[in-house]
Amino acid sequence: MTTTSAEQLEALLKAFGQAFNSHDAESLVSMMTEDCVFRMAMGSAPGGNEVTGREAVREAFLQTFANFPNARWIPRAPDFVVGNRGVSEWTYQATRQSDGVRFDMAGVDIFTFRDGKIAMKDTFRKERLQTF
Repeated sequence: MTTTSAEQLEALLKAFGQAFNSHDAESLVSMMTEDCVFRMAMGSAPGGNEVTGREAVREAFLQTFANFPNARWIPRAPDFVVGNRGVSEWTYQATRQSDGVRFDMAGVDIFTFRDGKIAMKDTFRKERLQTF
């Protein structure tokens, strides 16, 4: 197991947000462990859908970018890390490609780290439809 400082992990979270805003699925999954887990805020499963493994998470990001071509993640506060957990507080804004519905959501991601990478991204959000 590798020891990674809180500052290094906070830099990882910042880079992760930048990769999301660049719609760079390859960069996103490169910052995640091979067996990573992404727990989404929405879906048919209780608590949201869950995908496991880099390839499945990569496909989930690609689907998001296809469905929401202008998706962006706007930090609402500095990310912080305590031990092997991190938190990002954000606003997500996007327009759904299929019908033009616009989304403006406040939320947080709770991350679990292992060996300097993201092992789990667990998303929680409040959704409010709005024109922006």
